[in-house]
Amino acid sequence: MCGICCSVNFSAEHFSQDLKEDLLYNLKQRGPNSSKQLFKSDVNYQCLFSGHVLHLRGVLTTQPVEDERGNVFLWNGEIFSGIKVEAEENDTQILFNYLSSCKNESEILSLFSEVQGPWSFIYYQASSHYLWFGRDFFGRRSLLWHFSNLGKSFCLSSVGTKTSGLANQWQEVPASGLFRIDLKSTAISRCIILQLYPWKYISRENIIEENVNSLSQISADLPAFVSVVANEAKLYLEKPVVPLNMMLPQAALETHCSNISNVPPTRETLQVFLTDVHIKEVIQQFIDVLSVAVKKRVLCLPRGENLTANEVSKMCDRKANVAILFSGGIDSMVIATLADRHIPLDEPIDLLNVAFIAEEKTMPTSFNKERNKQKNKCEISSEEFSKDDAAADDDSPDKYVSVPDRITGRAGLKELKAVSPSRIWNFVEINVSMEELQKLRRTRICHLIQPLDTVLDDSIGCAVWFASRGIGWLVAQDGVKSYQSSAKVVLTGIGADEQLAGYSRHRVRFQSHGLEGLNKEIMMELGRISSRNLGRDDRVIGDHGKEARFPFLDENVVSFLNSLPIWEKANLTLPRGIGEKLLLRLAAVELGLTASALLPKRAMQFGSRIAKMEKNNEKASDKCGRLQIISLENLSIEKETKL
Repeated sequence: MCGICCSVNFSAEHFSQDLKEDLLYNLKQRGPNSSKQLFKSDVNYQCLFSGHVLHLRGVLTTQPVEDERGNVFLWNGEIFSGIKVEAEENDTQILFNYLSSCKNESEILSLFSEVQGPWSFIYYQASSHYLWFGRDFFGRRSLLWHFSNLGKSFCLSSVGTKTSGLANQWQEVPASGLFRIDLKSTAISRCIILQLYPWKYISRENIIEENVNSLSQISADLPAFVSVVANEAKLYLEKPVVPLNMMLPQAALETHCSNISNVPPTRETLQVFLTDVHIKEVIQQFIDVLSVAVKKRVLCLPRGENLTANEVSKMCDRKANVAILFSGGIDSMVIATLADRHIPLDEPIDLLNVAFIAEEKTMPTSFNKERNKQKNKCEISSEEFSKDDAAADDDSPDKYVSVPDRITGRAGLKELKAVSPSRIWNFVEINVSMEELQKLRRTRICHLIQPLDTVLDDSIGCAVWFASRGIGWLVAQDGVKSYQSSAKVVLTGIGADEQLAGYSRHRVRFQSHGLEGLNKEIMMELGRISSRNLGRDDRVIGDHGKEARFPFLDENVVSFLNSLPIWEKANLTLPRGIGEKLLLRLAAVELGLTASALLPKRAMQFGSRIAKMEKNNEKASDKCGRLQIISLENLSIEKETKL
């Protein structure tokens, strides 16, 4: 994980060799281990490169990196497959070495076609005056662009800034392929022309599948002096995943459980599917490919090199290197179970569970003293979860926090302890009050969520920011103690719902348009995941100097799921808690999980209760006024009023 930025100016009299303070701060938050700036000047243009590194693998490599020919490289990514990177090597330097040896644009495209893993990059070719940049196929790493002054300058950055009263100027670079700009010709023409090298898939039958975003779609949101054109050589990147299997059954499907559509989901229901030899084989293949994806993401980081023998002998002194955004739902439970297979057994795993608490409730004086210091606010129990609350232990904070994800999270913790009793599972209770939410949204989170701006972006962005920060409480036998996760890697389950028909809209589409409509919905989900989710989540998690990793979006996992017909992934004739994400539920049963395998999908904004914190009558797609920046003048007035 890194914060990367390149500011280009074609008007020397207005160029500053320093980034604006707020942008520099946002970048440093992402890369706390090293910071460096590099200035490159030509007769026609000036470039300021700024790199901020979160060190996770190999030797710490300060960015930007430059070779003897003046080429400059900024890399925010992880190479998990495709190009060999030894454990002691740094992928930034490895990739830059390959880039420097590329003789033409075709070789550059071949190189990035091989890389598997999340990435965004900026690469300056000094001899040709080209600036290359782009994001991986799924857009798992953020990259924004900002064009200003009628073509006199532009900026690329992992994260932007926002100024009150101005229209949103930062936009996400589409994950449509690689872009290249000729800086010298741009300086002369004062017209910014971006050449696109798109993602394409060529089948064995030589059928070409284009990427979703067309040139006109990309250009539509850009200023008039910026245009996106197809590269002159008609070259392209090879898509890293196979196309979605759109096959439909020749006859009506006979479900193993066709007579139980109105019966509540049970483990026995899922067991029926496991009697089918073919289904069982598919499940094992899925577990295997997902397990490898998790393994790559939990082992590509340094651990334990500097521990003394005394520290190693004390398991309680070990710090978690990996954290999981954890609701206790099926996605996070399967990831946690597979992570347990590969992370050293004497290393704890942090389970980050966030709850938003709307109303204050008086704590009993007998409650743990340290807990009382938090000024915790708790929500009144809903009827839906009153029985669960009543069953909570008298000394458990869950008696006072009835948020759905807290309840399922604690139940999930018990399952994980049963599956792996020797592991230390740090269940981190992260409780967020209205006051803290509003303050940190205004001062930090709104800058990270933008350029996205809907109610849904606000809810999920805030929930993920607080969860990944990892500041909360651990419930132990000797009471409750404050805790802050030190894990630099945060695993998240995003991608499971999109591929396995986990959302309610999938069921609606299936009911109205059948399996063909469901296939199209899933194709759309994968096509828009870069602009809808991943850039935002990368910016939000990266703000804590941590790296988001997405096992369900591993290229091999996506290719495997894309290869299956839809009825082997989901069966929406079956009730909630079984039919959606059926393949994942069956995998969970095979992994030894119990109740969590049957939990219906619950969106993070509802499970954490952030959606009920402020306004209940909003639509997810509405523009969110709470994400607007309060001007410095208003803040000064606000402070004076309080005084």
